[in-house]
Amino acid sequence: MAPVTSLTASVNQRLADALASALPEADAVDPLLRRSDRADFQANGILALAKKAKANPRDLATQVVANITTGDVIKDVEVSGPGFLNITLTDKAITENLAARYADPERLGVPHADAPGTTVIDYAQPNVAKEMHVGHLRSAVIGDSVVQLLEFTGENVVRRHHIGDWGTQFGMLIQYLDEHPHELDHREGVDLQESGQAAMSNLDRLYKAARKKFDADEEFKTRARRRVVDLQAGDPHTLAMWQKFVDESKIYFFSVFEKLDMEVRDPDIVGESGYNDMLAETCRLLEESGVAVRSEGALCVFFDDIKGPDGKPVPLIVQKSDGGYGYAATDLSAIRDRVFNLKANSLIYVVDARQSLHFKMVFETARKAGWLNGDVKAYQLAFGTVLGKDGKPFKTREGETVRLVDLLDEAIDRASTVVREKAQDLSEEEIAERGAQVGIGAVKYADLSTSANRDYKFDLDQMVSLNGDTSVYLQYAYARIQSILRKAGEARPQAHPELDLHEAERALGLHVDAFAETVAEAATEYAPHKLAAYLYQLASLYTSFYDKCPVLKAETPEQVENRLFLCDITARTLHQGMALLGIRTPERL
Repeated sequence: MAPVTSLTASVNQRLADALASALPEADAVDPLLRRSDRADFQANGILALAKKAKANPRDLATQVVANITTGDVIKDVEVSGPGFLNITLTDKAITENLAARYADPERLGVPHADAPGTTVIDYAQPNVAKEMHVGHLRSAVIGDSVVQLLEFTGENVVRRHHIGDWGTQFGMLIQYLDEHPHELDHREGVDLQESGQAAMSNLDRLYKAARKKFDADEEFKTRARRRVVDLQAGDPHTLAMWQKFVDESKIYFFSVFEKLDMEVRDPDIVGESGYNDMLAETCRLLEESGVAVRSEGALCVFFDDIKGPDGKPVPLIVQKSDGGYGYAATDLSAIRDRVFNLKANSLIYVVDARQSLHFKMVFETARKAGWLNGDVKAYQLAFGTVLGKDGKPFKTREGETVRLVDLLDEAIDRASTVVREKAQDLSEEEIAERGAQVGIGAVKYADLSTSANRDYKFDLDQMVSLNGDTSVYLQYAYARIQSILRKAGEARPQAHPELDLHEAERALGLHVDAFAETVAEAATEYAPHKLAAYLYQLASLYTSFYDKCPVLKAETPEQVENRLFLCDITARTLHQGMALLGIRTPERL
């Protein structure tokens, strides 16, 4: 089905044509159309045009109005103030436009991008042999939503989970286990499929023990570093141990991502080890091109605008003086792979804002090397910190980092309590299912309704509230609509463009019509919070409509059908919008 032209776009075109007729010598002018409290829309572009043409703005506005045809889409245009245009649409146009969207249930009239490209998005980057904590939440949730948005708008998306699966810590862990084999004795015969969390907790414990010995024992540190060399050289025993850690960790990762209601596929996991074969060549290319130089034995890239507190340049170290490779070498090799092998036009990194300097240096190095250019862009979608209610980084009472599974389990428990209090005809199994959908949705929405670069407070009491800007409020609005549709009996949703609309119906209809434009904006700007804000306003406008406009007890059968139609398209928009945020919309709550 062809995409539906939004009412905003339709009005915008009519205004642009009228402006061109009133002032033919002017170049294409943006009418600066926006929603208004005084009418359906207000256009402010005439003021700038009048100033440029040295004309009286109110006189020019009057000329423009004379060139606007009213009746089909535009009902009335009024000149206001120094030259603003207040525009009111016909009820018929609103209903007909919604009907066109309703006829496209899969996409609700949302178009695909005109010229889709290929975007590689790097998100959800846990570390092998370490439990996922609250710090991993934002990268996973934000990244997954951006993937959904881009794919829905037609972009070819390649997902990449750049897991930490290489480096000194693995030499340390393998050496420790070789010297303390009894530490794994109690793991024999355990089914990893059923005990991903237990296996991971054990690995995490062993990692901390190995780290403690590494920091305190210089001889052990030397042996551990030798073991890293063995790993890099492909020693069979060392590689087998490493692979076991990776496999156990992946089982755990998949269980956490499943709880987060996210799809993570094994081929999308390409960790640091996946670029090992490229590291030497990356360094050679940078050194031969002069982008990187040797400094005290290390291969470094220097920048004119990046200096330390002492005023000396701060370099990006690509290769250490001992020949080892740092994160920069891996990240630069990943860029080469994504640009030249995956043919990406855009690279998005959903990474903590505290790593911004590192990525600024990596991207600038790749630009100097010619790997990033006008045809390929790289962008760090930097996110802020998850804070506790006290406004400080979220920690346990003991000062430990909060495990992600514990946080998610608590959210599900809280949500299940809310569902049980509201449930009238749900079984315990259904309450558990809804509790998971509401709890995980609450966590995701709290994250996604905040601009990514801002910190936010993790407050479960607020997150699972039925009131305010929460996913539960949106889910409840959706479930309420489904309840109305079930009670409608023989009446069916059907658009009736001939009917006059109540003010609350008009406000709801105009907002529903803005869905496609909101999705396009959120996708283009990698900004799920803009879609979240749209959906909250949609649910709020629906609540106002529900309070003021009887649906099943409307005055005529046609009005019943038209209001059921408004209910249904609102529900479909809520459902699709929430899906793009990675959040479920239960039919009953």
